[in-house]
Amino acid sequence: MAANETVARPRHVSPTDLEPFVARIFAGNGVPQADAERVAQCLVEADLRGVSSHGVGRIPIYTERLRKGLVKAKPTMSVERPTSVTAQVNGDDGLGFVVATKAMSEAIDIARECGIAFVTAFNSAHFGMAASYLKMAVKENMAAFVFTNASPAMPIWGGREPFLGTSPFAFAAPAGKNHPGVMLDMATSVVARGKIRRAAQKGEPIPLGWALDADGKPTTDAQKGYDGIILPLGGPKGSGLSLMMEVIGGVMSGAAFGGQVRNQYFDFDAPQNVGHAFIVMQPGIFVGPEAYASRMDELVERAKANPRAEGFEEILMPGEPEARSEAQRRREGIPLGADDVATLVAEADLAKVERPAFLAN
Repeated sequence: MAANETVARPRHVSPTDLEPFVARIFAGNGVPQADAERVAQCLVEADLRGVSSHGVGRIPIYTERLRKGLVKAKPTMSVERPTSVTAQVNGDDGLGFVVATKAMSEAIDIARECGIAFVTAFNSAHFGMAASYLKMAVKENMAAFVFTNASPAMPIWGGREPFLGTSPFAFAAPAGKNHPGVMLDMATSVVARGKIRRAAQKGEPIPLGWALDADGKPTTDAQKGYDGIILPLGGPKGSGLSLMMEVIGGVMSGAAFGGQVRNQYFDFDAPQNVGHAFIVMQPGIFVGPEAYASRMDELVERAKANPRAEGFEEILMPGEPEARSEAQRRREGIPLGADDVATLVAEADLAKVERPAFLAN
């Protein structure tokens, strides 16, 4: 049967089947098994949460950079502890998922001992969905901020050329019975750049107001928008937030900054040197764990009890739609389109990994 016939139909795939298969792809590219499993977990988790722009569709760029030696499959990471509540992780050009997981683990350990932690990472790469690291903190009943900088895609406010990344602003605070509390993971652009890239891959248009083309004109053409300028969220506000990521994730961490982070899709002359930052805290340190959980539950309940605006059936907390998507897709499977299936088939063959049954007709 021809390859194009094997990838014709979209289908729903169980995450328990998809995740180990993705791990085998990365292991087939030289990534140690434990790290390959973590990368797979992050990618599949993004698809579970409905963030397909950061899911398994991105596998080809990560494996290409591994094969070209621009990302190390087996980095020798190191950790410096400047003070009792801080740490700096040198990612040694490892996969961003692996470096960020190491840094967040360090932050959680420090916060557990000291109440708060500030950990940065440099010599890293794109780390996927920021919520993957927020979830690590919430699982340990910690609140957290997660920051990263990125390759230039937005102009500084008043400029006309890409200078800032569409870096995410991510924050989570656990609750008691009202799990998951608050989990905010948003781009500082009108929309995550990955969504425009995915629309371009599918040949789909984008709404006006998301991006400008290379000539600075508004466009609904996803590819022209991806190649042009992504617009900041709220004008100067989004630009200011992205600039904050450059300061914390780039300048402070020791990573590249100010338009110098390399684009993983276009720049193949050197590693990216992305910077990350993780601020983790015990949320009940001032009022006590039980009082905190009760107060947080009350906040969520009072927020959700607000009179609803026209057109809204329910008030949802940040992260709640994604949590519901995850629950549903764990039951029903992750929808993979024909392009996703084709990607997985190609990557399995490149990694010399046996195609699983869910890739067959």
